[in-house]
Amino acid sequence: MPHPPGKGSQKQARFERLANEVRKFVYANPGCSAQAIVASLNHDQKMRNHGLTPRKVGFFITRNLRQSLTWWQDHRAGRRVYGPSSNNGQKS
Repeated sequence: MPHPPGKGSQKQARFERLANEVRKFVYANPGCSAQAIVASLNHDQKMRNHGLTPRKVGFFITRNLRQSLTWWQDHRAGRRVYGPSSNNGQKS
C-alpha cells in the first residue's frame, strides 16, 4: 500500500534548523570556510545526519541562504569564505 503524500513538516523543520545553525555560525565567525561550518555542525551541534560536506555547503548557502549570507574568494588560501551579506539577512 503506498504511503499517502505528506506535507513534509519534518523535512521543513530539519531544513530550517540547518539553515539557522549555518547562519548563526557564519554571523559569529565571518570569514569562515565551508570546512569550518561542517566541522561546527558535526562536532559542536551534533548534527551528524545533516548530509552536508564542505563541497555541498557552498551549494546550500548559494541556493538557500543568499539573502542573508555571501561569499568571497580568499586568495591566500584559494577557497571561498562566507560572511553576512550587506543587508544582514533582513527580509522585506
